Amino acid sequence: MNRGLELLGRSLVRFITRGKPQAGPVDAKALARMRTALRPGDVLLVEGSMKVSAAIKYLTQSTWSHAALYVGDTGKFSPEGEPLELAEVEMDVGCVLSPLAKYGAFGTRICRPQALDREGRQIAVDYVLDRLGMQYDLKNILDLARWLFPLPWAPANWRRRMIALGSGDPTRAICSTLIAQAFEAARYPVLPTIEYAQAMGEEDYREILHIRHHSLYMPRDFDISPYFAVVKPTLEAGFDYKALNWAQERLLAAQ
Repeated sequence: MNRGLELLGRSLVRFITRGKPQAGPVDAKALARMRTALRPGDVLLVEGSMKVSAAIKYLTQSTWSHAALYVGDTGKFSPEGEPLELAEVEMDVGCVLSPLAKYGAFGTRICRPQALDREGRQIAVDYVLDRLGMQYDLKNILDLARWLFPLPWAPANWRRRMIALGSGDPTRAICSTLIAQAFEAARYPVLPTIEYAQAMGEEDYREILHIRHHSLYMPRDFDISPYFAVVKPTLEAGFDYKALNWAQERLLAAQ
């Protein structure tokens, strides 16, 4: 019975992960700017193209369908010689290291945990690195089948719960949950539930943060989190709008 469920799981994985990123033309300058801007502990959000990406985008009402953690220099390289600098969870292979060039041709966004010190960043990075090789249990068919039917009728307040639907360990199914756990280990907030409490005899209210369960996190949560800043490599590299080379100006100069 378990063998049959695993085979069915593999078939479902192959179907919903169609359109995986393949090696292709990458803007070398843009990739270099991204690598220069990234710091260990940064979250890289990706606008994916797989079949499962469409379901994630619908359920999260967001552009971003995948998240990876930038871990920096690992001393490891891909067969093509690219440094492996990203840690991510893929449904068909589990937690792996990947080259930054893998997403060089996709829409991406860098989200940086503000004020997180070097020790905190290292805790988050080590948490993910310690889980490399963790596999998704392919017998958890419910976890896989949920991506086949985005259920357009689902109320908005159900969609976050649908991300965590299933009988298996959600961390093994969703990329963002492992990253959320990593920041939880560093005691850094992503998108906590906030309770307002008033002390006796005081007019001011205090914010009490409650950690949201990691299975409920989505890639977009790092984008909308008030504790993560969006980093734009072009601006980080020193943007000068006066140095831009406009095609219309070149045409006028030629005339």
